[in-house]
Amino acid sequence: MRIFAQKVTVLIALTALLFGLAAAGCVKKRASGDEKQGGQMQGMQGMPGMPGMKPGGETQAAQTREFVVPVERQQQIGVTYAKVKREPLRHTIRSVGLVVPDKARNWQFVSRVDGYVQKLDVTAPGQIVDKGAPLLSIYSPDLLTSEREFVELLRMRDEAKSKDARETPSRLINSAKQRLHLWNVTDEQIEELQKTRKPQENLTLSSPFRGVVQSVPAEQGKSVKVGDMLVEVADLSVVWVWAEFYENELPMLKVDQKIDSTAKSYPGEKFEGTISLINPFLEEAKRTAKVRIDIPNPDFKLRPGMYVNAELAMDMGEGLTIPVSAVMPTGTRNVVFVNKGEGKLEPRIVQLGSKYGDSYEVQSGLHEGEQVVASANFLIDAESKVQQALNEFEPSSSPPNESPVKP
Repeated sequence: MRIFAQKVTVLIALTALLFGLAAAGCVKKRASGDEKQGGQMQGMQGMPGMPGMKPGGETQAAQTREFVVPVERQQQIGVTYAKVKREPLRHTIRSVGLVVPDKARNWQFVSRVDGYVQKLDVTAPGQIVDKGAPLLSIYSPDLLTSEREFVELLRMRDEAKSKDARETPSRLINSAKQRLHLWNVTDEQIEELQKTRKPQENLTLSSPFRGVVQSVPAEQGKSVKVGDMLVEVADLSVVWVWAEFYENELPMLKVDQKIDSTAKSYPGEKFEGTISLINPFLEEAKRTAKVRIDIPNPDFKLRPGMYVNAELAMDMGEGLTIPVSAVMPTGTRNVVFVNKGEGKLEPRIVQLGSKYGDSYEVQSGLHEGEQVVASANFLIDAESKVQQALNEFEPSSSPPNESPVKP
C-alpha cells in the first residue's frame, strides 16, 4: 500500500506540472499575437492617409536620407570629392583613317609611240623626283620622222618669199605641233627643237611635278607599244585620308570643316586637314560612312598606307559637369552622393545629359559649387545600406519574469 500511494503522488505531481506548462504556453502565444497585431497597426499608422499619421511626416522622411560615414572611415576606403562646376562643353569624335595618294595628283606615263626603252632614269618605287627631272627615254623611229617633218616645215616657212607662200607651212606647223603633243612631247622640247632645228631620235619623259615614283613597269632595253604603262609618279604634297565615322556622328560633319589628324610616327605633331567629301552610302555591316580628308603634306611625312587618327573637337556651349566616376547607375536612375560636411552624405538622383570626355553634363539634381563623391561611391553605397539595416534592426527585449501557473 505504501508503494502504491507513492506512485499515485508522483503521478498527480506530473499531471499538475504538465498542466502548468500548457497554460504558460497559451499565455505567451496570446501575448505574442497581441504584440504582432500592435506592430501591424503601428506600421499602418505610419502610412500616408492612415490614422496616427502626423502632418508633414513624408517631408520628415525625405529629410532623413542623410547618413554619416566618419571622415576617418572615408579616408580608409579612399573617398575623394569633386566640385560641381560650370565649364565649356567640348564634344570630340574620333576615327582611324588610311592615307592614300591624291588621285588628281597622280600621273601615269603611258607610251604613245612604238619604240624601245633606251634609258631608265628611275629604277624603283619610292624614289623622289623633282619637277622636270627625266624619268626615261624612248627610241622611236616614228618620232624621229615626225620631228624631221616639223623641222622641214619650219625651213619652208622661213624661206617663203610672200605672205601667201607662208600660210600653208604655218598651218602644217600647227598640225605637227599637235601631233608631237599627242606623243608626250612637251612645249619646252618643241621650243628647243625650233631653236636647234636638230631632230632627236629619243623622246625623254620628264616628271610634271615633284613627287615620288609609285611604280616602274617599264624595263630598260625592251620594246613598248602604244598603251603600255611606263612609269607612275604620285604627288604627295597633298594626300587623302579615308576615315570611317558612325552614322550618328555624320550630322556633326560638314564639307570644308577643319579636322586634325595624328600619326604614331610623329608623336605630338598634328596635321590639319579639311573634309572634302562625305560618302552618303553606309557600310551596312559596320554602320559607318567613309569621309575623305585632304591634308597638306609638303615634307612627305604622311605616306600612302599609313594609319592616322582623325579627331574633331566641337564647342557645345557651357553646362554643369561632374566626373563620370561620381555617377552610380542603378538601372533607370543615376545616383550621386553629395557631401554635407562632417562626414554627412546625401544620396541624390540626378538627370544627366551627354557625356563629354571624362565628364557628364548635369541637367538637374545638383547645384554649382556642391561637392560629390568622385571615387569609392560603391563602398559608400554599401556603408549606407549597412547603416540602414542597423537602424531598422531592433533588439528584442528580455522576457519578463513569469510566475508559474498553478492548476
